[in-house]
Amino acid sequence: MEACGAVEREVDKVLTKFGSINEHAGRTLSDIIGHIEALRKELSECPPEHELTPQQISIVKQAMSKARETVQRLATDHRDLHSTVSKVGKAIDRNFVSDFASTSREDVFSGPEKTALLNKVICQHFYRQGMLDIADELTAEAGIDNENGKEPFTELNYILDRLKHKDLDPALEWAEKHRATLEKQNSSLEFKLHQLRFIGLIEKGAVCQNEAIYYARANLSQFVHSHEKEIQKLMGMLLYLSNGGIAKSPYAHLLQPSLWADIYDTFTKDACTLLGLSVESPLSVCVSAGCIALPALLNIKQVMQQRQVSGIWNGKDELPIEIDLGPDKRFHSVFACPILKQQSTESNPPMKLVCGHVISKDALNKLAAANKLKCPYCPVEQNPAEATIIYF
Repeated sequence: MEACGAVEREVDKVLTKFGSINEHAGRTLSDIIGHIEALRKELSECPPEHELTPQQISIVKQAMSKARETVQRLATDHRDLHSTVSKVGKAIDRNFVSDFASTSREDVFSGPEKTALLNKVICQHFYRQGMLDIADELTAEAGIDNENGKEPFTELNYILDRLKHKDLDPALEWAEKHRATLEKQNSSLEFKLHQLRFIGLIEKGAVCQNEAIYYARANLSQFVHSHEKEIQKLMGMLLYLSNGGIAKSPYAHLLQPSLWADIYDTFTKDACTLLGLSVESPLSVCVSAGCIALPALLNIKQVMQQRQVSGIWNGKDELPIEIDLGPDKRFHSVFACPILKQQSTESNPPMKLVCGHVISKDALNKLAAANKLKCPYCPVEQNPAEATIIYF
């Protein structure tokens, strides 16, 4: 991000200078053109055979000299602009490294299985973004059977598109169809949809007061136990329909457009949870994480090459340095064995003992003696074969 900021500052300098030159050139040329036009008009009023007086000749020469100086000054400013533009390219070369391949591994996507997995991830990303034609084309060319993965995104994209146009019907139909599952997730999606529909009726004024009351009785009464305070606020809006309007009432905040943005995010989150999907596209997350980590990887790679210690970077399961990607990129807990003080890996997973304590598989193998194992935290003796792998 620092590199992008440095280049952006150089680009801002170019735009600022270009704007000032453009403004100055336009103003100067307008003055010269106006002056010459006035002079031409004055000379055209003279008789055809009239000889210019010494004063008129001097005025024409002054106008020609001023025009020549103006053109030269604009040409100089234009050359200076070129030098400022060239600094942008130098800033890019100085802040960005073109050899990105030095931080990658060729075997990551080698083999048909890994290639097929990558293609599926890309297809899923396009389906998430609503780019169905591109995803279908890639599916056909890559020979991927992704029909089952297409269907849920087709429906979700349609519902999200209707929400952007403030059409609640498709989302309400979907929420009612999946009501049982959404209740297990403690979702408030269906209530928020009915709330927006009720507020929409209230916004129409006192003429829709009875309709809003009937709608509340039919659809909001089922949420009294879970959203009592919210429903009380909605009912309070009815008092101000004929008394100054909702916009001037204590409930004016319920008319904010942010409620529509909130329902959009709520539907996306709850729908993805119901389908067992991540809220964000895995491809977007990987690209974002890579962009954050790449500068640090390039720096450490350069340092290792300068010190001739490139052999340190041989581990396939971990990076040579720890890179903080920020709290929004922390998706899973990390288990560190309390005995060996090592983080768990696929080959050394966390193991839950019969007594409930957790240690790493390597620690389990070192502590086990024959078919007996004494927990290092409590005196319970057990069979190490009864330990089970746990997942975070």
